[in-house]
Amino acid sequence: MNILFASAEVRPYAKTGGLADVGASLPSALQHAGVAISTVMPLYGFMHETFKTTPEFTRSLRVAWFAFEARFYRHGALYMVEAPLLGETEALYGNEHGDYPNNDLRFAIFAEAVIALAEHLGSDLIHCNDWHTGLIPFWLKVRALSIRSVFTIHSLAYQGLFEASSLYRLGIDPNYFHHEALEFYGRLSFMKAGLGFADAITTVSPSYAQEILTPQFGCGLEGFLIRHSAKLHGILNGIETDFFDPATDPAIALRYRTHDPLTRRHNKEAILQEARLHDADRPLIAMIGRPVAQKGFDLLLSSMEGLLSRPINLLVMTGCESEYCAGLAYWSERHDNFTFCVGYDEEKSHRIYAGCDFLLMPSRFEPCGLNQMIAMRYGAIPIVHAVGGLRDTVHEETPLRCGAGVRFNAPTSDALVGGVDRALALSQTQRDEIISFNMSCDFSFKKSAQTYINLYRNVLSKE
Repeated sequence: MNILFASAEVRPYAKTGGLADVGASLPSALQHAGVAISTVMPLYGFMHETFKTTPEFTRSLRVAWFAFEARFYRHGALYMVEAPLLGETEALYGNEHGDYPNNDLRFAIFAEAVIALAEHLGSDLIHCNDWHTGLIPFWLKVRALSIRSVFTIHSLAYQGLFEASSLYRLGIDPNYFHHEALEFYGRLSFMKAGLGFADAITTVSPSYAQEILTPQFGCGLEGFLIRHSAKLHGILNGIETDFFDPATDPAIALRYRTHDPLTRRHNKEAILQEARLHDADRPLIAMIGRPVAQKGFDLLLSSMEGLLSRPINLLVMTGCESEYCAGLAYWSERHDNFTFCVGYDEEKSHRIYAGCDFLLMPSRFEPCGLNQMIAMRYGAIPIVHAVGGLRDTVHEETPLRCGAGVRFNAPTSDALVGGVDRALALSQTQRDEIISFNMSCDFSFKKSAQTYINLYRNVLSKE
């Protein structure tokens, strides 16, 4: 069994969210389980100087009228594709003006390159991830190639939608432009290409696999997904526990293997000083995420008056390219127990996990979420809205089960503040018990990797 894992993001080379973490962690877990697997991603412009060496090989390829040469660079089991347009950008998908207008052609080029690499490697199956790879299963089926495909939905909200004119630009037969194939309300959907033509579909948690079959979470694709539900599987993500490990993490102030209140206090004081917050006796609540409604930033802002009246410190790490920045600045200027860090910083996020008492995740929907598992690995107690993967990984019950934390069941300010109040009401003894218990849990990809191996075998066994 020879697998090629295709992702637009792989940590630490290119990252906008959890896709990059999975792009690093899952192939690693599969490799440790004995699977012959390679990973492929675009070689973006900002990576050229560091990773551009001598190509492993080159291929002359074509997307409709656009002929190009793809160069494949190899770094261990990771291949990076350099091709015109694909990597000639400063960012992955867009800039301050919006998505790049040629994203359809850029990721069609990536799809062609991935298929060429799979043929070169003799891959039996391509594991595709999110809309950027949606054309891969489509072209494999249309061209009657023997390579099978699994398509993973990391977030259904990002569908890769383009004008119908993209059909001609990409050389796609217009006969496939209908609601049972690639058409989505008059537009071309890369997501539907992946969903409709892959041999199997997975989501990143069991709950999300059920939620996307409903109008509330299906993003208009619930009917299409119901028709393809026989090949839909919910497989819970994990984290790379060798990378997220407080016992070896060079980014944190003081390392620890098991729960040690004094060590965590030292890390808490360090991150408070870095964030210019005061009073380490106050519980520190942190939130780390992209500034979008999905992550619950509107809910956070509507809850700020109630939250900041509690005896807490609140630390938020997020980007500042949205309307939420002004709201965060408003509250930061008026309260000395709240601050926010602009821009994502991987090492600083580790220091936040190691130092905060609680991690807040008020997501309106969450396909899986990794932050809550990372937080528990570092000894922070999660406070989450019980949706998607947050429901599958965080449990508020006795006796404790792996992923102990606090859940609230409605996306409202009252529910969020109520969840925080229940967390604050935990005694120090209860907190210590939860932290020690969670730190002994296995949040790795080991179990999920075996589930993927079984799925690959099942797909490859079918005629």
